[in-house]
Amino acid sequence: MTYRTSLLAASVLTAAAMLAPAIAQAQPVTGLYVAAGAGVNWHPDTRETVTIVDPVLGAGSGQMRVRSSIGFVGLGSVGWGFGNGLRLEVEGNYRSNDVRRVSIDGTSLASRSGYITTMGLMVNALFDFNLGPVMPYIGGGVGYAFHRWQNVGGRAVAGGNSFDIRITDTEGAFAYQGIVGLAIPIAAVPGLAITAEYRYFATLAAAMRGSSTSVITGEGTTVSNGTARIKPDNQNHSLLIGVRYNFGRSRPAAPVAAQTQQARSFLIFFDFDRADLTPRAREILGQAAQASRTGSTRVEVAGHADRSGTPQYNQGLSQRRANNTAAELVRLGVPRNAISVAAFGESRPLVPTADGVREPQNRRVEIVLR
Repeated sequence: MTYRTSLLAASVLTAAAMLAPAIAQAQPVTGLYVAAGAGVNWHPDTRETVTIVDPVLGAGSGQMRVRSSIGFVGLGSVGWGFGNGLRLEVEGNYRSNDVRRVSIDGTSLASRSGYITTMGLMVNALFDFNLGPVMPYIGGGVGYAFHRWQNVGGRAVAGGNSFDIRITDTEGAFAYQGIVGLAIPIAAVPGLAITAEYRYFATLAAAMRGSSTSVITGEGTTVSNGTARIKPDNQNHSLLIGVRYNFGRSRPAAPVAAQTQQARSFLIFFDFDRADLTPRAREILGQAAQASRTGSTRVEVAGHADRSGTPQYNQGLSQRRANNTAAELVRLGVPRNAISVAAFGESRPLVPTADGVREPQNRRVEIVLR
């Protein structure tokens, strides 16, 4: 048991080291997923009372001890992740262990044989802990399992008589399990993760029945066929390596520069009742024209005026300011079809004032690059 477990642990660490360059950032499981795993299963010794009813010798009992070899476990599951670490799943599992030794009251049976299997259907609840490149998880489950003993037993000789006990039966029982695992996402396949798990799986004890054949010597030889009955426990310790695929995960789209780039704006100002460009305004427009060549697809030009004068006059003045600004941008190399021109008169002051007030900051044109 110790050697095989150490070998499996070393294999898991080696595989993790080989996969390190391909590891992705762990993310919570979202939506539908499927998982499968396989590994080794240890079935601890069974020590229970076996009762034998023989037509000739009558009833008797003794402590039957069954020792198993390291066996196999395999499982598959379908589940749903809620995106917050919580997962619910339905799992089917299978475990099998060969019988290695059988004894009754400390006496080993000859011609020992048999194997022990368990097939279960479980409902599990698990919770993932996001720790960057790896995701540990814990969980538990309940369900129903069929526990089977197939030809488990052997032959013993005592006082010149021989006894052959064979247990072959299948019984269903309530099952439960605890799970501790670790998921390592694979960057090359979004949604795919390698998993390593320990599981404790058990069922409630259920009565198993079999046969008992006695060969009694004395004045003659008598063969008597009886029955045997035992109520064994069923505990399992399993180590598994598996895969999980989350259908709710896909490769994120590459960011588009035009979508992520923020709008840039420029302001130029005008003298009172004037629409011609000042030297400072031409300098700023040169900067705007240069900036428009680095990713902008649309240039918005909006003219404004202060509240000195009538609304009708200021509307026309703001239009002339906007037109002169657009013409300068075209002269600086900005395509005319990329420029939109609007005039708002005195309706959108940068600095709110009373009617008739001259305000230099309201005599402006705004240039927005998108």
